[in-house]
This record gives sequence, C-alpha cells and structure tokens, in this order.
Amino acid sequence: MTDDSYRFHDRSGGCQCGAVRFHATELLDNPHICYCRMCQKAAGNLFASLVGVGHEHLTWTRGEPAEFKSSDHVARGFCRDCGTPLYYRTVGGPHVSLTIGAFDDPASIPVLYQMGMEGKHPSLKNLDGVEDVGTTEEGMADQVASIRASNRQHPDHDTATWPPR
Repeated sequence: MTDDSYRFHDRSGGCQCGAVRFHATELLDNPHICYCRMCQKAAGNLFASLVGVGHEHLTWTRGEPAEFKSSDHVARGFCRDCGTPLYYRTVGGPHVSLTIGAFDDPASIPVLYQMGMEGKHPSLKNLDGVEDVGTTEEGMADQVASIRASNRQHPDHDTATWPPR
C-alpha cells in the first residue's frame, strides 16, 4: 500500500467495557501482525495486530490502562476491568503500539506486514482451505437476540459517560 492517508486521521478507541478510551492524532506507518509467542499469550490469540502511535500523538481520554511487564524491555497495557489488551510498548521507546482491534474503526487501518513468523500457527498459512460458515448472526442465529438485549460492550464511538445511566 503506497497511500498512507490512513495515518493522518484522528482516531479513537478503547477497551470492551469502556473504562479505558484513547485518542490518537497520527499513526505510524507500521500496522502489522505479530505471531511471536509473547504476543500470542498477551492477546490470548494466534497473533496480535498492532500499529504505532507516538507518545505525543496519544491521549488517554477515559481511565488509565494497567500494565504488565512481559520482559525487562516490554510492557503491555490492558483494561484492568475487562482485560482487553490495549498496547505493547518498549520501555523508554518513542511510541506505543496499540492493538488495531481496540480502535473504533479497525477496518480502516490496513495491515502492511507480518512478523514473528516462527510462531505463526500452521492453520493460518492457508486460510483459503478453511471452511467459511458465514457471519456471527448466521452462525449463532438462536442466540443473537439475547446477546443484543444483554450487550454491555462499549459502542464504537466516544461517549460522554459509560455505562449509560
């Protein structure tokens, strides 16, 4: 991708419960997926998707993330209330790498490269061969209405307060 216009938009995001929210005024040109085992454990998934934001371009607008030092050199931020992984940072480094999925519009941030290939799960090497069973609404049709009725997930936009009163 040569168009890096995705970098220069004000973007907000936060955790699943809404206790921690952030605002980024500029992204770095490094949106990526990391498959290393440390990222897998931190994300509780097969990979972490991350994009850098310089400290001067990042504001925590609600709450503060908790941190876990996964090594002497790396700290990982998360919501202490719901556990959502929010970032990776090198201690003393010039930026924080926010989890792309924590942004309100993650689809607008293109993944440009992948790393930590030694940890890539073998089934991810050929997803074209994995059966596509459709959308969540199709796959969980019997449960969708009750999930929507009891949903406590913060919406994908800034709110003055949360949870709603």
